[in-house]
Amino acid sequence: MARHIEPVCRLCRREGEKLFLKGSRCLSGKCAFERRSFIPGQHGPNLKAKRAKTSDYGVQLREKQKLRRIYGVLEHQFERYYNRALKSRGVTGAELLILLERRLDNVIYRAGFAPSRAAARQLVNHAHFIVNGNPVDVASYLVKAGDKIGVRDESRKLPYWKTLAADKDSAPAPTWMASDRNAMQVLVQAMPSRQDIEIPVKEQLVVEYYSR
Repeated sequence: MARHIEPVCRLCRREGEKLFLKGSRCLSGKCAFERRSFIPGQHGPNLKAKRAKTSDYGVQLREKQKLRRIYGVLEHQFERYYNRALKSRGVTGAELLILLERRLDNVIYRAGFAPSRAAARQLVNHAHFIVNGNPVDVASYLVKAGDKIGVRDESRKLPYWKTLAADKDSAPAPTWMASDRNAMQVLVQAMPSRQDIEIPVKEQLVVEYYSR
């Protein structure tokens, strides 16, 4: 399966803001965006001055790319999410965000079981989790209300989970899920709403990009 293998800090620099793709490192002085906030490339420092005016298409494209990179989704997969949201009865932009938020790797990240979505995706791909008693190793698996997610018995012996249980600095889980890191379990209590998704994205611009 294709995946992004370049330094992810370049993605934050390209979008001109922190996307928090590397967890706690993004909050430290080691963050590359803090040292070099300009666009990557040899012309990066001067490129912003040369392109002071951005077209409507450019603004829409950057918003789409930013949302796609936050969740770590490839282009064709992202377009499938949009088409599915378009066919739903709700507001297309909000439905797109809800679909992305329901991804298993995102749920693991939101529950505090991983420092970033990329790390959560790796944990899922390595089959460390079960959903409703069944092993799931597909990061794009969409959870639904009532789903119970837990760490497999074979994986509970790994040192990673002991370190995780001792970490008290992670952000609390959103209200639509109940996370118990000591028991290594997550309960999806309800489907997320747009108000529950706190990411710096204007989803209407993404809808306009695909509607052009």
